[in-house]
Amino acid sequence: SYGLGSTWDTDLVQKVAEQAAEEARYYMQTTGNKRHALVMRAPNADLARDPRWGRTEESFGEDAFLTAQLTIASVRGLQGNHPRYWKTASLMKHFLANSNEDGRDSTSSDFDTRLFHEYYAYPFYKGITEGGSRAFMAAYNSWNGIPMSIHPCLEEITRKQWGNNGIICTDGGALKLLIEAHKSFPSFAEGAAAVVKATTGQFLDAYVPYVKEALEKGLLTEVDIDKAIRGNIFVALKLGLLDGDHSRNPYLSIGKDSTETPPFMTAEARRLAREVTAKSVVLLKNKNLLPLDAGKLRKIAVIGPYSDKIVQDWYSGTPPYETTILSGIRNAVKEDTEVIHAEDNRMDQAEKAAAAADIAIVCVGNHPYGTRADWKFSPVPSDGREAVDRKSLMLPDEDLVKLVLKANPNTILVLVSSFPYTINWSQEHVPAIVHITHCSQEQGNGLADVLFGKVNPAGRTVQTWVKDITDLPDMMDYDIRNGRTYMYHQGPVLYPFGYGLSYSDFTYEKIESVKQDKKNIRVTVSVKNTSGRDGEEVVQLYASYPDSKVERPSKQLRAFKRIPIKAGETRKVTLTVPKEELGYWNEGKQMFVVEPGTVKLLIGASSEDIRLEGKIRL
Repeated sequence: SYGLGSTWDTDLVQKVAEQAAEEARYYMQTTGNKRHALVMRAPNADLARDPRWGRTEESFGEDAFLTAQLTIASVRGLQGNHPRYWKTASLMKHFLANSNEDGRDSTSSDFDTRLFHEYYAYPFYKGITEGGSRAFMAAYNSWNGIPMSIHPCLEEITRKQWGNNGIICTDGGALKLLIEAHKSFPSFAEGAAAVVKATTGQFLDAYVPYVKEALEKGLLTEVDIDKAIRGNIFVALKLGLLDGDHSRNPYLSIGKDSTETPPFMTAEARRLAREVTAKSVVLLKNKNLLPLDAGKLRKIAVIGPYSDKIVQDWYSGTPPYETTILSGIRNAVKEDTEVIHAEDNRMDQAEKAAAAADIAIVCVGNHPYGTRADWKFSPVPSDGREAVDRKSLMLPDEDLVKLVLKANPNTILVLVSSFPYTINWSQEHVPAIVHITHCSQEQGNGLADVLFGKVNPAGRTVQTWVKDITDLPDMMDYDIRNGRTYMYHQGPVLYPFGYGLSYSDFTYEKIESVKQDKKNIRVTVSVKNTSGRDGEEVVQLYASYPDSKVERPSKQLRAFKRIPIKAGETRKVTLTVPKEELGYWNEGKQMFVVEPGTVKLLIGASSEDIRLEGKIRL
């Protein structure tokens, strides 16, 4: 998801979700297949407020608006556009504010209702009200002292106000944790009764004897159960699981023709995986080294622990094939170009390979699994995963990068990682740096497409990359106003939110017009590709509120568009901002309120690279 977020491309993310849904139906309906699941526990709508969070890789990033737009796209792709049936059901997770792994089974994420509505819950709200999801998973943690699996907001807000008439489920083992970790109830029967009464209708846990005991003791009624499971039945109906043999469900044909190529092995599936991988690449630095000219290179050194290995995380499954970075580079060059490989620097292998080559490509990063089976242990402090938060932001293999660069000044750092690093030394000294995430079966081909210029990079960062771990607030401080994310962070950063370079140069010429009606503001800007290479630009619009009577972020992303612009071409780009998106949550009125006054419109190439400024009066 971190890589999908880096594309800043909602249409592409929707296509990926459509492909996932196609494959899920195929698994469900292929004769003899044992995988019977159409409720997809995706997307992850949590917000990566802190880069130390172990599950950062599962998120779309730190920004509520970007995450909401990608969540909407993912939900729509998973569920399809049929008026009656869903292809699969999108069950978002983890509601709510689940962005610390250490102690997640008993900690409380504490913040006010403004941050609930404006930040932490916003992607879930949009996933339901605009995306059409009717399912989510309650998080392990508490919000302001009440465990999420029994929190009153499940019914009072998500069901009654937002309209989630589908599934609410617990996270795995949450009933046990409710008793043993949160210590909310003295018995499992009381805990099970509370979960059901909160309208949580699915347990990912042992529950049957405790629900029966709760019924017998009068802690729970059948009416309570009916109310909680009604949403389960609704989702089953939408999936067509309760229909007869003569269903009009168009998705029932998937997988029935045994002569067809499996959906994950079609040419289109391969092309899509390669395209989204290339579009996820973020070019962090380029000092006249990229793109590479394959025709001029005689020897390339490909180095590092992730040069010939694609690492899958907890939930990736098994890809149908894998093309590693080493293989992708070999595929991209001519037969007479030698590609030499060194996994590490044992017996000076990496340095020797780099010294002998025209170009050295060093691939380092993190391992999502860690190296031991211990659930809550990671031997590398800067690694993280589910159940383990990162204790460091330093790149453990930066010494390898230093040695390779010493041996060959034409070194490219490929950061294969799930989250940001404080690579200050590399940013200062290495001529070219790119970021790519784990898991893609087309990782090598997609990256090679960017390195050799077949694809002009336009990926953007989805988090603020700080310069030092001391720049971050305390891990358990969930009040983002205390210096978190681009909206509130003070001081210099390594790479700002929304940042990414291109092989092209783009000039933001002017704001052509700012128009408004009762519902929307439309801002049209002209952007010119002043280079000789076709490229894509991610045009970003941020809003700030100089006349606000309440505390607001320094700026907020409120529209974006990834657009192709040919060499020398000027494109007029229209960004639409619904006026309701400029409001804040008024706790007294319990609603979003749009204040009268001036709103600044900041348009640019990142949260810090603002090229044009306009304003409008509401």
